[in-house]
Amino acid sequence: MQGKVIKLLDFRQEGASAPFVPKPALFSSSGWDGIHLEQHRQPKFETIEHQHTMHIIAYGVSNSPGERWLDGKVNRERRDRGDIAIIPAGIAHRCNWNNLGEFTILAIEPNLLQQVGQDLVDCDRIELIPQFMNQQDALIQGILFALRDEIKSSQIGDDRLIDSLKTTLAIHLLRKYCATKPKLSSYQDNFSKSNLKQVTEYIHENLNRNLKIVELAAIAKMSPYHFIRLFRNSVGNTPHQYILQCRIEKAKYLIQQKKLTIAEIAANLGFCDQSHFGRYFKLITGVTPKQFLAKSQ
Repeated sequence: MQGKVIKLLDFRQEGASAPFVPKPALFSSSGWDGIHLEQHRQPKFETIEHQHTMHIIAYGVSNSPGERWLDGKVNRERRDRGDIAIIPAGIAHRCNWNNLGEFTILAIEPNLLQQVGQDLVDCDRIELIPQFMNQQDALIQGILFALRDEIKSSQIGDDRLIDSLKTTLAIHLLRKYCATKPKLSSYQDNFSKSNLKQVTEYIHENLNRNLKIVELAAIAKMSPYHFIRLFRNSVGNTPHQYILQCRIEKAKYLIQQKKLTIAEIAANLGFCDQSHFGRYFKLITGVTPKQFLAKSQ
């Protein structure tokens, strides 16, 4: 595929990559907020020149060398298994694959980096540094594997896991691949008592909702990066671990009250379904909800 007109590739749109590659994606994410993942296995091909509306991480699954053009620069990439490329939003880009290649594409909303890094870097100067596919990053690899597993498991996705992974990814990109160096933290090692009380009360009042790190960090008036660190220092758990434990404690109380069915309790506490609830309940308590109910008789 060849051409000179720079087109936009917007992964917010369904099937956005179809005009740029010979074959459809093997599988892709659906409904994730702020990120999108696709797995590809493509024959020899060349893309037209284009720009992405989202930041892109390309991950090589198979050894398949080729050329990539990034912002007017060209590089012959070795593309060993595990190599990554970073294509910032708005950068002119094209590439070719000289033989059969398998790769993962992860698209990240630019405003996710702005939300996560609001007091970590100057949000008006968040600029990712383009990277050719000649290096590896163990943390990014681990996040990609976890996200792919969420899709391939054919289960209802755990929104809290996705939220945690994308926040970790955004922090990592800001710290390692941002042109502007992160600012030193002016925060103490722990929340103030009033700040912690405000956040934990909000969590307890909204256990039925899909609470996100960005939302909780906004209550504390700090970036998700600093919020996660200070919350863990103050409470001893990550925000998601704390929320899960609060849900299970509330579930134990409701089970003992015997006014709601287990399915109703699962729905009232924000779990996807009864099976999802039961899996986490046993993980935390060591018994199933029905076994806990029997012991409460």
